[in-house]
Amino acid sequence: MKKFPISGQEVSPLLEQLEKLKENDIPWQSGKTFAYTYEPDKETYALIKQAYTMFLTENALDPTAFPSLLYLEKEVIQMAIDLLNGDENCTGTFTSGGTESIILSVKAARDFNRKHKPEIKTGEMVLPRTAHAAFFKACHYLDLKPVIVEVEEGSCTVDPRKMEAAITSNTVLLVASAPSYAQGVIDPIAEIAAIAQKHNLLFHVDACVGGMYLPFAKKTGYDIPDFDFKIPGVSSISMDFHKYGYTAKGASIILHRNSELKKFQIYSCAEWSGYAVVNPTVTSSKGGGSLAACWATLNHLGEKGYCEIVSKTQQASIKIQDWINKMPNLQLQGKPAMNMVAFGIKDANWSVMQLGGKMKSKGWYLQVQLETQTAPANIHLSINRSNVAFVEEFLEDLGDSVKELNGEKQIKFQDTELFQYALGMMKEGKIEELQNAMGISDGNIGDDLTLINTLVNQLNTKEREDLLTNFMNALYKNS
Repeated sequence: MKKFPISGQEVSPLLEQLEKLKENDIPWQSGKTFAYTYEPDKETYALIKQAYTMFLTENALDPTAFPSLLYLEKEVIQMAIDLLNGDENCTGTFTSGGTESIILSVKAARDFNRKHKPEIKTGEMVLPRTAHAAFFKACHYLDLKPVIVEVEEGSCTVDPRKMEAAITSNTVLLVASAPSYAQGVIDPIAEIAAIAQKHNLLFHVDACVGGMYLPFAKKTGYDIPDFDFKIPGVSSISMDFHKYGYTAKGASIILHRNSELKKFQIYSCAEWSGYAVVNPTVTSSKGGGSLAACWATLNHLGEKGYCEIVSKTQQASIKIQDWINKMPNLQLQGKPAMNMVAFGIKDANWSVMQLGGKMKSKGWYLQVQLETQTAPANIHLSINRSNVAFVEEFLEDLGDSVKELNGEKQIKFQDTELFQYALGMMKEGKIEELQNAMGISDGNIGDDLTLINTLVNQLNTKEREDLLTNFMNALYKNS
């Protein structure tokens, strides 16, 4: 166990240690990582670092104490409103990420309905199966009931008629995605918005991944359906800057059509003996670094810069999709509207877990998505600026990996003794034994995740959640 240091250390060895710790992280600088990171060009990256450190200590907890942060936030909000076709009544709040933006949208809807529909005791939120997990998290935190609507097979989008059929007298919010993260497809926003108006309901559009991409794709000539405040009936939108806005992590926004709705997002407390607390976000203290970096990035790249990036990444996405569609053993999921692609395996003799393992051995980091009621297990790609130069190499290695799998004697991991033993431990709740069987020691899981992913894919939702909870707990063990 790490002991608290008695004496301080010199700067250089500490920085050296930090650099060494990064050696085992995913190689995001290589351009071969298709998840989690969104790498700007070198000039923008340098600007982000400088802007971030300039406001490292400032605290947005009290905008009257730091008017510089209030100015920056208002400008970022205004730029977002302009991008998403809001009017002079629109308003918003800068947040730490998409999850916080989503939680705030759900809180606003819950509290709005508590005032206007006090007869509702347990509010319900109607959402597609493909809606982000943050909405389920919000329901868990805010004591709401998620009402899940299954999406259409093939398109992976929700049928508006099914959304309407799921509405009850307890419904407080409708949700749709532009696009959904997993398959990159856009739900029928206009049709759902019309349903929201018909039933006098709030409607949130999750554009966390699309908000800083789709508008520029439309400006560069791609056929993108309307999804924002241009559509009557859309009451709030969440959008991340730290994804395809290419700014520093900790940068998102929640926008409301008017301040009357935003008011219910805010929390105020005058009960305690300290300073008056009024928080528009979940957190109280908020460092100014990510806000300053976001403001600087948006102003540095501008519409022309983002259009150029989106044009290149959209072309790369289409090239990858076309290649997948020509492969007899691979199958594209849905019709991606932007640079987020998911594909599965047609051949039942092998799995995406094995394919993902092959690609990782060649230096690529891809996301494996488990089988759900929506889709079979698949590989997800979030294609960003830094991936564009490596598309040809990626497709060559992917083609080689498919050939290698086709030429091997296929192993069904679920038929192996180790898999059956691990599955038995899971069923019996013997989590520590299971972790040992899977090679997990003090949270270290090794490089090959094929067995682990295959196991988790065989579990039902509750079993997956139990395993993942215990695994996360194990990552932070003290010894």
